[in-house]
Amino acid sequence: MMSDGLTHGEWSEAVADGELLGQRCPDCGAVQGAPKAACPHCGSTALETVALPTEGAVYTETTINVPPAGVEERGYQVVVVQLGDARVMGRLRGDAVGIGDRVALSDSITDEDGYVAPVFEAV
Repeated sequence: MMSDGLTHGEWSEAVADGELLGQRCPDCGAVQGAPKAACPHCGSTALETVALPTEGAVYTETTINVPPAGVEERGYQVVVVQLGDARVMGRLRGDAVGIGDRVALSDSITDEDGYVAPVFEAV
């Protein structure tokens, strides 16, 4: 069975619409928070698109003080959020958070190249 083909574009559209999509592998049960061509755990290409929760716990975080080229903002926080069985990386808006703190999807940002990223806020 082939993947149902969740594309980065479809994933980005969902984020912009306030939803998070991932993929579940029916062969091993692993869930990914971003589109993949194959399961990173077992290699299966039979991936199914699933809706992910929009609220979860901070798995890890870091503060970006030296941003990538073309980004002027400094001191922003990036988080990896555990959303059910999947993890999603995004930006944090508002008060700083630590590992284990609860956050929820609140918005999205789009960079100058058109890439969309989820934005989370503490709850």
